[in-house]
Amino acid sequence: MSEPTPSQWSLLPDEPDDPGAPDPLVQAGASALRSRDGHFYELTGQVNQPGEPQAGLAPRWQRFFQAGAAAGWQELSAKTLRVQRRVLEDGASYNVHSDAPPLPGQEGTEGALARHWPLELLPMLIEPGEWRDIEAGILQRARLLEAVMADTYGERHLLKEGLLPASLVLAHPQYLRAMHGSRPPGDVHLHVLAFDLTRASDGHWWVVGQRTQAASGLGYVLENRLIIAQQFPEAFRQMQVQRLAASYRDFIQALVKLSPAGERSPQARVALLTPGPRNETYFEQAFLARYLGITLVEGADLTVRADKVYLKTLAGLERVHVLLRRVDDTWLDPLELRPESILGVPGLLQAARAGEVVIANVPGAGWLESPGLTAFWPAVAERLLGEPLKLPAIQSWWCGEESAWRALRPRLAEFVVVPTFSASATTRHFAPVVAAELGERELQALAERIDADPTAYTLQARVKPTKQPVWVRGALEPRVAVLRVFALTDGQGGWKVLPGGLTRVAPRRDPLADAWLSIQRGSLSADTWVMTDGEVDRTTLLSQPLQATDLRDAHWTVTSRAAENLFWLGRYAERAENSARLARHVIEASVMVQRGAMPAPMLPLLDALARRHSLVGADAPHAQDDPRGFERALLGALLPGSGIHSVGWNLRALQGCAQALRERLSPEAWRLIHEAAAQFEQHLRAVLDRPAHALPMTDVLNVLARADTHLAAITGVQTDRMTRDDGWRLLSIGRQIERLSFHAEVLAEAFEQTGPGAQPLALTEDGFALLLGVFDSTITFRAQFQARREAAPLLHLLVHNTDNPRSLAWVARTLRERFNKLARHDPAWAAGVVSELPVPEAWPLAGLTASAPLLVQQLRRAAAQAGELSSVLSHRYFAHVTGAEQRVWQ
Repeated sequence: MSEPTPSQWSLLPDEPDDPGAPDPLVQAGASALRSRDGHFYELTGQVNQPGEPQAGLAPRWQRFFQAGAAAGWQELSAKTLRVQRRVLEDGASYNVHSDAPPLPGQEGTEGALARHWPLELLPMLIEPGEWRDIEAGILQRARLLEAVMADTYGERHLLKEGLLPASLVLAHPQYLRAMHGSRPPGDVHLHVLAFDLTRASDGHWWVVGQRTQAASGLGYVLENRLIIAQQFPEAFRQMQVQRLAASYRDFIQALVKLSPAGERSPQARVALLTPGPRNETYFEQAFLARYLGITLVEGADLTVRADKVYLKTLAGLERVHVLLRRVDDTWLDPLELRPESILGVPGLLQAARAGEVVIANVPGAGWLESPGLTAFWPAVAERLLGEPLKLPAIQSWWCGEESAWRALRPRLAEFVVVPTFSASATTRHFAPVVAAELGERELQALAERIDADPTAYTLQARVKPTKQPVWVRGALEPRVAVLRVFALTDGQGGWKVLPGGLTRVAPRRDPLADAWLSIQRGSLSADTWVMTDGEVDRTTLLSQPLQATDLRDAHWTVTSRAAENLFWLGRYAERAENSARLARHVIEASVMVQRGAMPAPMLPLLDALARRHSLVGADAPHAQDDPRGFERALLGALLPGSGIHSVGWNLRALQGCAQALRERLSPEAWRLIHEAAAQFEQHLRAVLDRPAHALPMTDVLNVLARADTHLAAITGVQTDRMTRDDGWRLLSIGRQIERLSFHAEVLAEAFEQTGPGAQPLALTEDGFALLLGVFDSTITFRAQFQARREAAPLLHLLVHNTDNPRSLAWVARTLRERFNKLARHDPAWAAGVVSELPVPEAWPLAGLTASAPLLVQQLRRAAAQAGELSSVLSHRYFAHVTGAEQRVWQ
C-alpha cells in the first residue's frame, strides 16, 4: 500500500499525542466540561448545564474504554490514521462527480479533489433497552406509513375524513396520480424506510425526518461497520454489538419473495437502479450492490417489453424481477413523468402497475417526506392503527392551516422555516431558514412571503440535538449528532429494523443547534453500535472461499450499457490518438507550405484530411485559398468547446465514457484519462490566449505531443492491465474499427489527391512522410526500406504487413479474431458477419500499385465495412432490436 499523499495527510491529526498522557477514562471525563450547554451528551449520558458539577462517563462508554478500546491517546490517533487509510484504499467517497485527482497547480480549486467519505473514529453507542424503545417506535411508524400509502392510493378515507389535507397530499409533486388504484406485488408499497432521530434535552429520542422515496445510507452503514469494528475488535466483542448481515440477507430474500419469480425461483434477479457515477452517493450504491450480490444498473441498462423489465446484456435480454431504486420518482419513467429524463426506463410505471416488477419503494411515496404532515400523524395513527405513536416527532406546524399560522406568526423568530414541498415546476422550494438568525427587516420579509403562499411553508420547533464525542487532534470534543435508522420489509407485510444505523455528526464544535445535518454540507459520519442482551447473530455476507465448481459455473454479467461504453471507450481513445497525431502533422505541413519548404499542392490534401476527420468545421476557409485562415480555424477547433469534433472534443468524450465505467477501470487508468483531457485543455488555452503575433506553433505542437504521450499510456493500460473478458473484447473491437476506418480513409485520400504530372501525392516525398507519420510507422519503414519512395514497399507496410499493428491487414485480422471470440455463442451468425469484413492481405499488391483508382476503391470499401460492423454490434449487443424490425411502408 502506498503512503498517503500530502493532501491525504491533511485529513489526519496534526501531530502525535503525548505517550505519557493520563488514563483515557480521565481524559474522556474531562471532555464533558466542553458540553455544558444544555445538550444531551452521549459520553456522560445526561444533560450538563452551566454551573453544574462535572458529570462522569456513561456506563456504556466506561465499558468501551475499559474493553481494550484505547490503551492510551496515542492508540486513538493511530486508529484514526488507519481509518483514513482504509477509506482511501476503498475509494469511499461522497461527491463522486468531482472525484478526479487534482491537476498540478489546481489542488485548491473547487471540484479538483475527491471528497473522501468523512468517517469518525468513535461509534455511537446504544444500550439494548433504549434500542428496544427505538425499534418499537420505528416498527410502528413503518406500519403506519405503509397503511397510509395503501389508503391514499386506494380508497382515500384519510382525505375524505379530513385527517390529511388534500392540498398537502394531492398538490405534492411526488404524489403520482398515475399510480392511483394500482396494487403492487404482495400489496406492499414500501420496502425500505429511513428515519432520522436525535436525542433531545429530555433524554428521549425524537423523529426529526423520514425518507420514503429512495433512502440513502445502507451502503455507508456497511462501510462504516467494516472499518470501525476492525479498529476496536475487543470492545466490539465484549459489548455484544449486534451484527448487520442477517438483516441485509433477510431484506433481499423478502424482496425476492414478493417478486413475480417467487421465493423458490433461483432465476429471480434483483438489481439496484442508480442515477449513475455522477450521483453524490454512487460509491455507496456500488458498494451495496457488491455486498448484496445484486446487479448495479442504470436506466439505459433496462428495457420494458410486454410490461416486463429486462436487463440488456451481451448474452441477450435477461428478466429483472426486483428493482431497489436510488432514482427519485419524477425521473423514473420519461413516458409518464419527466420526458427529458435519461435516468429512468420508458414503460417502467406500466410494468409496476402490471405487477411484473417489484420496485422498492413503489413510485409515489415521496410525498410522505413532507414536514407539513408531521402534525397530522398522531391522529392518523389513531385512525389506522388504533394506537398512539410511541416515538414522538419534533413539533411542526403547516402554515397552510390558517389558524396555526395566524397564532404563530408573532413568534416566527422561535422556529426553523422549512419548505413543505420538494422542488418542482409547481411548488416553491428553498433552503431551511433559522428565523432567529434574521434581522427585524428580514424577519418581516419572511413573514410576508409566508402570507403570500402559506402552503409552501412549514414551521418546526428548534431542538437541542444530542452530542456525540469526536476524536479531534488528541482530545474528545462534543459534536451535534443525528442518527438515521432503517426499517426493512420482511416480505409478509411486516418490518424489521436494521440493528445499527448511519450517525451524522456536525463538522464543527459549535454549529447552530439544529438537527438537520447533511453529509453534502460537510458533516461527518460515525458507525452505530447497537448492543444486545441476547445472542449476537454470526451471519456474514462477506465473500466465502470459492470452490472449483463455483468457478466452473460462474457467469459474470456484462450489461449492454457497460459494453457499449467500453466499445466507445476504445473508439474514442483511438479517435483521440488519431486526431491528435493528424492535427500535429497537418499543422507542421501547413507551416512548411507557408514557409516555402513544402510544395503548395500538398494544401488540398491537408484540407481534405482535416475536413474528413473533423479537425475543422465545414465553414472553415480552404487551405489552398487562405492558408492562415485555415490554420486559425484548425487551432480554434482543437478546444472542446468549439463545437467541432476535434482533439479536445474527443478527449472529453473519452473522459465521459471513462466516467460511466468507474467500476471497471483502475485508478491509474482513470487518472490517465482525466489528465489527458484536463491537461490538454488547460495547456492549450494557456497557449492560445496569447496574442496572435506571439503564438509560436511549436508550443501548440508540444501540447499535441503531450496529449499523444498520454494517449499512448492509455493504450498501454487498455492493452496490458485489463481482463480479457467480453467487455475488453468490445473495447478492442472499438479501437480496431476506428483504426481501420481512419487509416483506410487517410490512405485513400493521399492516393486520390494528385500533384504535378498526375502523380498521387502519397508518392511524393512530403506525402510519403505524411503517411508514415500518420500511421506511426516512420521508424519501421526506414529500418526495412531505408529511403525508398516507391508504392510497393509503402503499401506492403501499411496494407499487407500482418506484423505491423498499424497496417490494415493486422487491424482487420485482429478485428476478425476479437469478433469471433465475442460471438462464440452464435458461430453461424459470426461467420456471416466476418465474411463481410475486408481481408487486406489478400488484395493483390501488384494490382494496387498499378492502379490508384482500384486501391482507393478497396480502401473506401474497407472504411465502409468498418462502419457497417459498428452498426451490427449496436443492433445485436446494445440496442437488442435484432429480429424486431418491421416494414412500415412499401
